[in-house]
Amino acid sequence: MIDLSQPWALVFLLVAGLFAGAVNAVAGGGSLLVFPALLAVGFPPLTANVTNSVAQWPGYAGIVLGARRDLPGQGHRIVGTAIAAALGAGIGCALLLVLPAAVFDAVVPALVILASLTMAVGPYLKRWIGDPAVAERDRTPALLVAVFLAAIYGGYFGGALGVVLISTLALFAHDELRRLNALKGVLSVVVATVTVAVFAIGAPVDWLAVALLAPTTLAGGYLGALLARRMPANLLRWTVVLLGIAVGIALFLQ
Repeated sequence: MIDLSQPWALVFLLVAGLFAGAVNAVAGGGSLLVFPALLAVGFPPLTANVTNSVAQWPGYAGIVLGARRDLPGQGHRIVGTAIAAALGAGIGCALLLVLPAAVFDAVVPALVILASLTMAVGPYLKRWIGDPAVAERDRTPALLVAVFLAAIYGGYFGGALGVVLISTLALFAHDELRRLNALKGVLSVVVATVTVAVFAIGAPVDWLAVALLAPTTLAGGYLGALLARRMPANLLRWTVVLLGIAVGIALFLQ
């Protein structure tokens, strides 16, 4: 799919991958940089979607590597949400392969914007429904269901998955946002691993594009995770909100 006689296309994809990895680590939504970049260099939408999903895996791994110091003490939470994420991602991948794209794509922009607005009003919602800080525990049933649904979305499309996941975790889990951001990276790896396994067998992945994008998303994810650890919680929250709204509007306009 990539015309090797056009160096600009290669450079364009490499830069898009680097920025996508960093944005995914800081706030989520970086895959929405790679998806339109693939379209811009000539990929059809389905190929761009599945290639983008597969190429994001190293970037998510980089996030986990960069944020690994924020993971200790979350073992029980990681196991439960990872299982929910794996199951949801499998269903999402199956939907992509058997249903018309319009069935799910029609609601993707609304889901992204809703997740972003949820992040914005999260502190107020927590006070209204009962802040988990009071009980000092997660709302585990609601958390697992929400992660499962978010992973279905991630398996099908994947764009702004980080926005959806961090919004979900911030609402239903009791912890610091930077630690939840690290968990977001783990769950993103789980979802991406399922999509890689499924799409490698049954979807039109362009492996040359993956080979070009994977190293830059890995580097961007690692550097972005280091930056995210140093960002104040409120700044990180509003970065997620603004980026997510921008992504949702861009999807509506496509």
